[in-house]
Amino acid sequence: MTSVTEFAPGLVIQGFTAPLSLSQFKLIAFDMDSTLISIECVDEIADAVGRKAEVAAITEAAMRGEITDFKDSLRRRVALLKGVTTDDMERVYSERLKINPGAAELIAACQKAGMKVLLVSGGFTYFANRVKDRLKIDFARSNILEIENGVLTGRMVDQSWGDICDGAEKRRTLLEVASLLGIAPRECIAMGDGANDLPMMGEAGLSVAYHAKPKVREQAMVAINEGGLDRLLEVVRP
Repeated sequence: MTSVTEFAPGLVIQGFTAPLSLSQFKLIAFDMDSTLISIECVDEIADAVGRKAEVAAITEAAMRGEITDFKDSLRRRVALLKGVTTDDMERVYSERLKINPGAAELIAACQKAGMKVLLVSGGFTYFANRVKDRLKIDFARSNILEIENGVLTGRMVDQSWGDICDGAEKRRTLLEVASLLGIAPRECIAMGDGANDLPMMGEAGLSVAYHAKPKVREQAMVAINEGGLDRLLEVVRP
C-alpha cells in the first residue's frame, strides 16, 4: 500500500521520500486554468453572455472526471460562447485573470536550475499566449477560438497537431517536448488540478496536484492543498 504523508501543513506526498532536488528534472509542465491562473477562462467568458452558471456546471463536472469526453464538453461550452466579443474577452483578461501565488517564483527557480517550462492547456490561446509571455514560459499549447469580425462564432479552429487540447493531447505534448529536449519522462514534473491533467501527470517523474479535485489529489505524488505554487520548492529543493 502506498504511504501518504503530510509533509507539512497543507502539503501531502505519497510514493516517494522527500526532499528531492530540482537538478533531477529538466522540464516542468503546467496546466493553466485554476493552476497557473486563478480562474477558469471559459466560465468567465460565458459571463459576458449571461451563461456562466450553465458553462461552469459543465466545467466542474469535466474537471472532477464526471464527464469523460473532454472534447465534447469543451465543444458544448464553446458553443455557448457564441456572440461574445473580443472586447468582452479583453475585460476578462484585464479585470479577472490573476496569476496564482508563487507561480512566478516557482518558474524562476526552475529556470535558474536549467529546466524548461511548458504551459499546456485545455483553455484558449487568447489567454495562454499572454500568460506564457508574462511568466517567460518556454513552450505553450492550447485551443484557438474562432473569431469573425470581433465576435466568437462558438467554434474552435483546428491546428497542425489536432483539433482540441484534451487530456490525451496534454500527455502527447509533454512526451513530444521531452523528446525534443532529449530527456526521459521521469525527468519531467507535471502540475494540474483537473481530471484532464491526469494523463500527463501519469507520464511525469513527479506529478503535482495544485488545489485540485479529489480524484487528482488522490493520484498525485504531491498535493499542494494550501498556499502557492512555490510550495513545491519545499519538496523539490533548488
